[in-house]
Amino acid sequence: MVIAAEPQFHVLAVDDSLFDRKFIERLLQKASCHVTTVDSGYKALEFLGLREGVEINDPDAVSTSPVIHQEVEVNLIITDYCMPGMTGYDLLKKVKESSACKNIPVVIMSSENVPARISRCLEEGAEEFFLKPVRLADLNKLKPHMMKTKLKNQKLEEIETPSKDESGTAAAVVEPEVNNLTEIGIKILPLQSEVEPKQVHLQVVQKEEQTMSNNKRKSVEEGLSTDRSRPRFEGITTAV
Repeated sequence: MVIAAEPQFHVLAVDDSLFDRKFIERLLQKASCHVTTVDSGYKALEFLGLREGVEINDPDAVSTSPVIHQEVEVNLIITDYCMPGMTGYDLLKKVKESSACKNIPVVIMSSENVPARISRCLEEGAEEFFLKPVRLADLNKLKPHMMKTKLKNQKLEEIETPSKDESGTAAAVVEPEVNNLTEIGIKILPLQSEVEPKQVHLQVVQKEEQTMSNNKRKSVEEGLSTDRSRPRFEGITTAV
């Protein structure tokens, strides 16, 4: 019996605290997630490919490593709210303003229970707002959001990928070339002007003979045959 493996989700965790980053990383790994951690909102934008046009206030945000966002699918972003330079709320806004990343679920974490802050994040598009320390039970609430994103990405890949033949090349529609119309059962009839006068006359005569034959047959059936002779009176003697 083969048991289907549970799909693995990729989570981008953002927190300026090393302790909190390690803590959330271990929790996510226990939930069977692949985790990438960064220590600022700017590095998160760089990983997502949204770094261009963002004012850089974090001197440690510049990275010499190549951007790999184009090859990595991110199913969820979980970020701390209070971070220097760019807050979790600012990161949330940047993600939701991006046409490429707006469908990625974003979760905010904070050690401060401020109702106005929570409401503002949820109104901006955050899926959840967790109070630290985050528990494993909290992370179980994230699976439906990650599954929804993964299914959307799979559907987009199916739409964008053209159908291919066995050789791996896109199948092209080949239209058959028709050189002879008779090959496809089309019979070209001559125009009326092309019919010889003798053939036309013969057709008219044949039609008239057919009409006369039909009329004669009809008269016989009605007992009115035109060939009927005068009546003969046998057994009658005429005296002179």
